[in-house]
Amino acid sequence: MAEKAAFERIYDVVRRIPRGKVATYGQIAMLAGNPKWARAVGYALHANPEPGAIPCHRVLNRFGRVAPAFAFGGADRQAEMLRAEGVEVSGNGFVDLDRYLWDGL
Repeated sequence: MAEKAAFERIYDVVRRIPRGKVATYGQIAMLAGNPKWARAVGYALHANPEPGAIPCHRVLNRFGRVAPAFAFGGADRQAEMLRAEGVEVSGNGFVDLDRYLWDGL
């Protein structure tokens, strides 16, 4: 699959993550059609053409940790954005996936 088409599939999934929920890179990859695309999800989100419309701040690593240097605002910006949506982020940057993980529906 061409990179542009893959990125569009990834963006389509990320747009569906509701406010107050999070997803993991692997979860987005699976929902976009290929469970091996977790790294591609990271690349796609780093190149996010519409940060206001594609809520990449809602995507975390498999352990529920925010990015140490969020691409759209630097350190702590991702945690700030999640907190503004009601998602609790620990002082060391983790979100409780049992509580906030999106079910993908």
